[in-house]
Amino acid sequence: MSVRRVMPDIASEAVEESRDFYGLLGFEEVMNHGWVVTLASPENPTAQVTFMTHDKTAPVVPDMSVEVDDVDAVHAAVRESGAEIVHTLRDEEWGVRRFFVRDPNGRVVNVLSHR
Repeated sequence: MSVRRVMPDIASEAVEESRDFYGLLGFEEVMNHGWVVTLASPENPTAQVTFMTHDKTAPVVPDMSVEVDDVDAVHAAVRESGAEIVHTLRDEEWGVRRFFVRDPNGRVVNVLSHR
C-alpha cells in the first residue's frame, strides 16, 4: 500500500475567508463543490488543505484525508484491525472511493483513492 498525499480537513463556516487567507500563503483553489473547497500549492500540488462546511454524504467532517493507491486493501486491513469505521466504503459522485475510520486519538480519517 502506498500513500499518495495527506491533507488536513478543517470544519469551517468561513470557507471564502479561509481561501483568501491561505491564498496569501501561496495556495490556490483546485476544487470547489460549495460545501468543500481544496487549496493546493501550484509548485507542489500534493501540499493541500481542505475546508468544509459539512460533508455531503458522511455523518461528520473528517480531521484529515489520506489518499492511498488501493483504498479497498486499506479498508480490509483497517476492518481486520477492529478500528471503528465511521463512514462505510463507497464510491462518491465526485470521483473518489472512500471510507472514514477513527484513529486511536479519536480523530476521523478520510481514506480515499481516486477512481
